[in-house]
Amino acid sequence: MKTYYSEHFTIGENGHLCLDGVDLVEVAERFGTPAYVMSESHLRENCRAFTEAMQRNFGSRYKVAYASKALCARFIYPILASEGIHADVVSGGELYTALKAGFDPKHLHFHGNNKTVSELEMAVDCGIGSVIIDAFEEVDRLEAICAKKGVHQRVLFRVKPGVHADTHEFISTGQNDSKFGFGIEDGEAMRMTRYILEHKHLDFAGIHCHIGSQVFSIDGFARAAKIMFDFFCRIERELHITMDEMIIGGGFGVKYMPEDEPGTFGEKIDAMGQVMRDEAARLGREVPEIVIEPGRSMVCAAGCTLYTVGSVRDIKDARCYVSVDGGMPDNPRFALYQAKYDAVVANRADAPRDKLQTIAGRCCESGDLVARDLQFQTAKAGDILCVFATGAYNYSMASNYNRVPRPPILLVSDGMVREVVRRETYEDLIRNDL
Repeated sequence: MKTYYSEHFTIGENGHLCLDGVDLVEVAERFGTPAYVMSESHLRENCRAFTEAMQRNFGSRYKVAYASKALCARFIYPILASEGIHADVVSGGELYTALKAGFDPKHLHFHGNNKTVSELEMAVDCGIGSVIIDAFEEVDRLEAICAKKGVHQRVLFRVKPGVHADTHEFISTGQNDSKFGFGIEDGEAMRMTRYILEHKHLDFAGIHCHIGSQVFSIDGFARAAKIMFDFFCRIERELHITMDEMIIGGGFGVKYMPEDEPGTFGEKIDAMGQVMRDEAARLGREVPEIVIEPGRSMVCAAGCTLYTVGSVRDIKDARCYVSVDGGMPDNPRFALYQAKYDAVVANRADAPRDKLQTIAGRCCESGDLVARDLQFQTAKAGDILCVFATGAYNYSMASNYNRVPRPPILLVSDGMVREVVRRETYEDLIRNDL
């Protein structure tokens, strides 16, 4: 059986695209479109790939923490927990979702550059594992909350390592000109360290960085690892304290298009591990517990989106527009940063990719596109279109623009498919209207 895009996608004898052996055309007929479809086995494979790479490099002193912002829904947390994966959250809503799914709050850490008082109270009350501080004012807020409740909170803070990741400027976060974190060179990171230590209800555990998302280069991760490790040791040496954790973030690049060559997760983790072992040997100390935070790389390729083609408009000397029943509301990434996607006509997946076409969404926006100038099977009304690699930042960024209900999430597991997030209804759209 021929594979398509990844080993989890195959083409059946009837020419239909299948995910883990499940016919996606039949899925579309049963559940309707648009619909997000996720492979549980692919998600679990990714969990294990990260775990194995971290074990190889750091023994038992590591954590893999899923970045919830990539895809936050109740169904994912039991899967993560069963694979020994921790998670990070960046809002009260993400925290609430993880808790309602039964996820252990001690295995969560809370990010964000402007956490509200109510969010911090919620985190402290549930016994969250750690809070990643990202503002001097946040230190004061968190100290006041903990003092009032008579508790201590484990904290780290975010550092800007000064590494400019080779990615889109909207998802590059490790450089000095960033709303996140505190710089090392300008002394702000050391000033934040001293400031946290002045607050008796905050237990300072370590430092965190994140250089950006969709990063292909191994060098960026290696440079960030060296800078962070050296700064970690400098804090301990100059302030005579001991920390136990360093979070290196995520941002591992994934394959969206056939020509993309992001390399493996293990290659990047191996590079970071080698740098840290070399620095530890040079400085005569052990490597601390290392935490990574994969999000996109955990779920992106495990998901796809199914659409139904409504019309085809072939404009002479211009483009051929294939209009589908979704678009910007379920996938805003093209509108945000011209993201690229691969696609196939799922009911004729065995046919040649014979025409250059642009996939257009249904919204009243000229920029509502899913993919521009993509070579795939000549589409016609009624076809089922499958867009690959939509497991990350599609459902989590979805909106009700043009008052369009959000699609369901369908989980393929052990040859079966089930709805894990319901399709929104028109009644859902007006539920909060007064």
